[in-house]
Amino acid sequence: MKFEDKYEIVIGLEVHAQLQTLSKAFSADSTEFGASPNTCVSVITLGHPGTLPKLNEKVVELAVKLGLATNCQIREVNRFARKNYFYADLPKGYQISQFDTPICYDGYITIKDDAGNAKNIRLERIHLEEDAGKSIHDQDPFDSLIDLNRAGVALVEMVSRPDISSSQEAGLYLTEIRKLVRYLDVCDGNMEEGSLRCDANISVRLKGATELGTKVEVKNMNSIRNVQRAIEFEFQRQCNCLETGETIYQETRNFDAVSGETRSMRSKEMAHDYRYFPEPDLPPLIVSEAYIDKIKSELPELPEALFQKFVKQYGLPEYDAYWITEDKATVAYFLQIIKHTEDYKAAANWMMGKIRSYLNEKGLSIEKFPLGGEKIGELIALVKSGKVSNTVASENIFPALLENPIKSAAVLAEEKNLIQQSDESALSAWVDQVIAKFPEKVAEYKGGKVGLIGMFMGEVMKISGGKADPKVTTRLLKEKLDA
Repeated sequence: MKFEDKYEIVIGLEVHAQLQTLSKAFSADSTEFGASPNTCVSVITLGHPGTLPKLNEKVVELAVKLGLATNCQIREVNRFARKNYFYADLPKGYQISQFDTPICYDGYITIKDDAGNAKNIRLERIHLEEDAGKSIHDQDPFDSLIDLNRAGVALVEMVSRPDISSSQEAGLYLTEIRKLVRYLDVCDGNMEEGSLRCDANISVRLKGATELGTKVEVKNMNSIRNVQRAIEFEFQRQCNCLETGETIYQETRNFDAVSGETRSMRSKEMAHDYRYFPEPDLPPLIVSEAYIDKIKSELPELPEALFQKFVKQYGLPEYDAYWITEDKATVAYFLQIIKHTEDYKAAANWMMGKIRSYLNEKGLSIEKFPLGGEKIGELIALVKSGKVSNTVASENIFPALLENPIKSAAVLAEEKNLIQQSDESALSAWVDQVIAKFPEKVAEYKGGKVGLIGMFMGEVMKISGGKADPKVTTRLLKEKLDA
């Protein structure tokens, strides 16, 4: 029996995103990634007696941006709380967080479900907190090492409701979050570096049941694919427990990327275990309507809105629109191109074809691409005018432009003698020459092998040095062969 026939999985995700600020949430310490261990710390980060935190205003701005982009309500009166627990990488013995007054709440993110239909994943809350330090277990054979550079770095935690129903949906949800935080410059979205982290709350139940099963939290997943792998493993493990009568315990488990398995770490804490109480050293944070309106007015067009525009207004296929809106810089370059052409599909084809191939080959991002959007517009115009074929534009003129980005596509086409011949008298002479050269193929064509038109076309192209206008040449060939 396949477990999928009897059981269903219920998933909620907690996503931590490090905010892109130059200093930490409550101190002026640097947030530089990769700095020498324990150099981006001060007495405030270390929790020395008599030190007082001060809220970084940029943190609030970025949280409100993210809340607006995820359709959340923004709370006017916010209070901070202390989340108390003891661990070696938490120097103060508590984290400053938000408990009962998250800054953003009741939002949603739209994804496609497994059937391809739009589905809203509800966001219970987005709250502000500071990060803990980092424990390093693999650099010394005897001891764990502690780096407190990350302690105090500003985070938002995005807590979804248990609306996710498969590992695929979880992957799409995380992809949308990563796309959003990068669009908004809220977070760089690098899961490998730990600036975007995800914990998964997973339970299973009989299909059709309404009551949730026992929840298991899984940590330590440094990629979207690993989140999916952990979910798939937990589904099988929990279903097997139910089938064999074993108890599923509410616990925190660790994901091992090598084996693809989860392992028990500790029993799951409840909120009261953290002994939350109001942070006495920070006043309430007031977020006014005027402040929210100001942030809203500064928001860029978001991926979903751009996707809809590209599909409905520009007529792009959904696949093209989705690929272009994957990345803010890719969108920016596409918009550059279409300032110089109204052939939106051709612009998308160039980006997804030759440009992407060049970037992949050189290991470059789109920001480092040496040609401005106007150059691609010139190539599209040359093809549309019939002066060069698409093949000549991509195989001959595009490489020439990369070597001579100052010159125009038209000038390079002239210099390289690539302008198509569309004069019918010249083309007719070439066609006659080819037909005379292959009388037996002409007979086969007239006998029904109409696919030979491609062979005749290739021969004309050889004689013309690739400059014969394909459309006119094809018409002339058909007229003469069918005569």
